[in-house]
Amino acid sequence: MNVALPALITFLVLLPGFIFRTGLKRVERTSLDFSPFGQVAAEAVLWALVAHLLWLLLAYGLFQHRFEPVVLMKLLSSNPTSQAEAAIAVGNAFNWIAAYFVSLIVGTYAIPKLIRAAISKFRLDRQSFPLSGIFRFHEAPWYYLLTGADFSRDDAPDLIVISAIVEVAKEAILYVGVLDEFFVDAEGNLDRLVLQGVSRRPIASDKLRGGPEVEDEGDRFYEIEGDSFVLRYAETVTLNVQYVKLVERDLTP
Repeated sequence: MNVALPALITFLVLLPGFIFRTGLKRVERTSLDFSPFGQVAAEAVLWALVAHLLWLLLAYGLFQHRFEPVVLMKLLSSNPTSQAEAAIAVGNAFNWIAAYFVSLIVGTYAIPKLIRAAISKFRLDRQSFPLSGIFRFHEAPWYYLLTGADFSRDDAPDLIVISAIVEVAKEAILYVGVLDEFFVDAEGNLDRLVLQGVSRRPIASDKLRGGPEVEDEGDRFYEIEGDSFVLRYAETVTLNVQYVKLVERDLTP
């Protein structure tokens, strides 16, 4: 018990930092975080210190509760007598301590999600923003490429058109459609794209007919019927992304 109690207290103290770090990061990997353990631990400890400092200031300012570092040090001690004295002190203020940790864990779960939503809404992480080095999610490259998040709010694209060449029966086929959504695999690699309004044409038809400049685009493409077209990225040879901004035209004479 002498060894287990300090480990349990340390885990409880640092847990909010790990929760906050996980909620704040936008990563395209879903199974593992491949960041070095030292980096993960350092970031979690830093966020835990910030969270505890903020919560302790709020506790003192709103409820006049003071932090007792001596009690914490006794809990972390391996001396049974010191642990017993600290346990009695904790028991006397159990309701307050329980409310502190419950609210802290809830806060470190919800606050980073709100921060991340605000960053994305106001596009503080776009490449051209002066503070993008602080706000940018560096482990989500497909997010920026396939959502237009690097544009300002005024210049954000209305549509993202995907052009992909896929080899079908040893023949190169060009597929063109409007991006609806995309998915990544557990390691953060692009897995599949869901397109709408898809058309296709064989690349060889350009050579047979003298090139794309002599053919009307509508005649060269064949529309694919269906609501959603799923394109697997592993089967594509090349991928082109086009950002389209719709502009109103004045039709008044």
